[in-house]
Amino acid sequence: MVKLISSWCKDVQCIPKNYVFPPDIRPGELIFPVKSGPVVDLSKNVGQDRDDTIQQIIKAGQEFGFFQVINHDVSGSLMQDTKSLLKEFFDMPDEVKSSVFTPDVSKRCRLYTSSFFYPNEEIHYWRDNLTHPCHPAEDCMQLMPEKPTRYREIVGTYSVEVRKMIMKILNLIGEGLGLEQGYFGGDRSKFEVLAANLYPQCPDPSLALGALRHCDPNLISILNQGGVSGLQVCKDGKWFVVEPIPNAFVFLIGCQLQIISNDKIRAAEHRVVTNSKEDRISIGYFVIPTYECIIEPAKALVSTCNPPLYKTLQYTDLLNSFDKNYGNYKGMMESHKLQVE
Repeated sequence: MVKLISSWCKDVQCIPKNYVFPPDIRPGELIFPVKSGPVVDLSKNVGQDRDDTIQQIIKAGQEFGFFQVINHDVSGSLMQDTKSLLKEFFDMPDEVKSSVFTPDVSKRCRLYTSSFFYPNEEIHYWRDNLTHPCHPAEDCMQLMPEKPTRYREIVGTYSVEVRKMIMKILNLIGEGLGLEQGYFGGDRSKFEVLAANLYPQCPDPSLALGALRHCDPNLISILNQGGVSGLQVCKDGKWFVVEPIPNAFVFLIGCQLQIISNDKIRAAEHRVVTNSKEDRISIGYFVIPTYECIIEPAKALVSTCNPPLYKTLQYTDLLNSFDKNYGNYKGMMESHKLQVE
């Protein structure tokens, strides 16, 4: 059985060859400007400040593809409890975690190392990952790990509170784009998945990656960085660190939302680097449509003067092209564009 990277990496002084990325892909010396990126204060989502907040979100989506959200009503103590619980999970002995360790992508709750495609990878990612559905929380409880003891209680509560925040943000995005209230409900945001990543301390972060450059294919992704930097976003061909802000969530625009907006906002091209000083646990939360969901530019955003830029497709088609073009965000999006005559 493939071993979790966290079970052996503390004993190595140099990175195994099958974790070393080619020079044109690896992060190198990590000399990047450090920025928090655009920051949205959700407490200002009232009265006269509401319009300013909406415009700030849309502008961030246009220029960066992401933004950080503060004052979002998810308590700092709940965020910390969830991170601590996930650390406790990853620290459990392998024989305890073996009940959820599986490379089988059909399993709805799974613990794996590197990626779903580990057996076919030439180079592996420096991470372990726990993924499971989390909405509706009451229906997903039985799919979550049984240990640690309070896992289902705390992660269930966390999922409910994060969803409330997400729906507020999606409503603001919809309003900013000129879409009807509730546009992002139903099949467009049917599923929510929690993905907790452990990026262990790495002997040489200049050679390894926690995740290759990519854009998420789904509607929107939310990240709790846990106070340790590692996320980088590409803007104008340059990478920069998304500096963690205490108790903030990072919202990453997905390809589905870029298509719906008809390129009014863009997906965030991002990657994850490692560090040599400490382990990093990040908590991702992904809003995902049904496989059969129709993805196309919203009809309210297209006209004779502003024709649709993308073909109509199902989400499963978008996923297939994502797998084929992993790491090539522009190529993937271009493959779904309409030919302009």
